[in-house]
Amino acid sequence: MIFFTGRPTEMIARELLGKTLIYHTPAGTISGYVTEAEAYLGPNDSAAHAYAGKRTPANEALYREPGTIYIYSIHGRYSFDVATQAAGTPEGILVRGLEPAEGISLMEQNRAKHGFELTNGPGKLMEAFGINDKALNLVHLDDAPLTISLTGKEPQEVGESPRIGVSQKGDSTFLPLRYFVKGNPFVSGMRKRDMDLVRHGWQ
Repeated sequence: MIFFTGRPTEMIARELLGKTLIYHTPAGTISGYVTEAEAYLGPNDSAAHAYAGKRTPANEALYREPGTIYIYSIHGRYSFDVATQAAGTPEGILVRGLEPAEGISLMEQNRAKHGFELTNGPGKLMEAFGINDKALNLVHLDDAPLTISLTGKEPQEVGESPRIGVSQKGDSTFLPLRYFVKGNPFVSGMRKRDMDLVRHGWQ
């Protein structure tokens, strides 16, 4: 997928906001708009899974061609990452938040939650999509039932901050590599007073 290469991973992560993540399941189609994404910059990024050139079967997807799905587990929950850059350059983007579009009732069944808590975090959105294993790891977005459409919504304003959950990760800990749709209630940790409950931060 050409979208995931040809420019810095930070720029790709920012431009990913508002794009549509789609999952075709036997029970029906689930989709949502990306509200939050983090860039991880490979060997020189102390918070990245490929820091210092680390390469294992677990993070192999990062070394594959751009658009390759990287699914990993932390604390019993799965996260969805996409490889960026040319094969051999292990950079990627973690999708952290999603505003539901299609299949909301199916998401609620999968998570037994509703409202903003449904998909306002990386593990939450994967659970809502019903993805509870690594079966799609190493599969390219072009060949998977899980894919990203470049159509969607446009953020009114993009926020930046340090990434979440990377404390004590060396020099890269506080780099502003987390991008989010300002005011969107489906962003993890969004305070109620900062929520735009009318337009959800979209143009």
